[in-house]
Amino acid sequence: MRIAVTGSTGLIGSALVRSLLADEHEVVRLVRHRSRTGPQPDGSTAIGWNPLLGEIDRDGLAGVQAVVHLAGAGVGDHRWTDSYKREIRESRVQGTETLAVALAELKEPPQVLVSASAVGWYGQTDDRVIDEDSPAGDDFLAEVCVQWEAAARPAERAGIRVVHPRTGMVLSSAGGAGGRLFPLFRLGLGGRLGSGRQYWSFISLHDQVAALRFLLDHDDLSGAFNLTAPHPATNAELTTALGRALRRPTPFPVPEAVLKLVLGELAVEVVGSHRVVPRRLSDAGFRFTHPDVYSAVLAAL
Repeated sequence: MRIAVTGSTGLIGSALVRSLLADEHEVVRLVRHRSRTGPQPDGSTAIGWNPLLGEIDRDGLAGVQAVVHLAGAGVGDHRWTDSYKREIRESRVQGTETLAVALAELKEPPQVLVSASAVGWYGQTDDRVIDEDSPAGDDFLAEVCVQWEAAARPAERAGIRVVHPRTGMVLSSAGGAGGRLFPLFRLGLGGRLGSGRQYWSFISLHDQVAALRFLLDHDDLSGAFNLTAPHPATNAELTTALGRALRRPTPFPVPEAVLKLVLGELAVEVVGSHRVVPRRLSDAGFRFTHPDVYSAVLAAL
């Protein structure tokens, strides 16, 4: 297949592109710097777009059969100032709208758009088990996710199958939240965050890529799918798993007050609880390679 990917240099995007190229799919990367367009060393091709200005190389999208949209400013990359919160929202909402409108206007639109979302859609859920039938939350990230998913409607109205993978915390030592945790734990400086009782809905990078490809390949699947392991773990359980896997002590709990001082509003997400399960994905027949937190940590290592 000829598959277009945005966010192709991020943690998930780069792993997905490697997987697709290994199976001899033709990959078209959407990049924001025109100097980086054209044939790439790995065999993919890059075309230009500017999501915030609504610009995209429509000719470069010709013949694309599937699109995976992963681009967006990192939620945990910076302290949540008003300007960065605006960047988080605009990079997702305007980027998705730019892409969805362009795909809808193609002479031959792709068959499927897999447009990223996140478990933040549900807001803080404490210890309640949450699946895809649960309502949206009302905090900042929930509002962003609702607008993010809605921005893909032009593609849906054009008859394109639209899937929203609501991803949890991707465990990988190569980047993301896990990429920040692993070095601390290797040094013996790891510990629970806040009370440690909050649930973190995680997924291994291997299962994340496999799930995205599963959603691409199954023509009967559309709508929201939680991309999280079937057994969410508390922060304390993740701390124990990391210490056990790395054979390091975990003696340094970080009080919630310190997290709020250092992280500001972002601390709400760190000490907040998302106990999300992948009911629709499991019902569709997907099988996780790393269903529990310890196996996911080992895979990340």
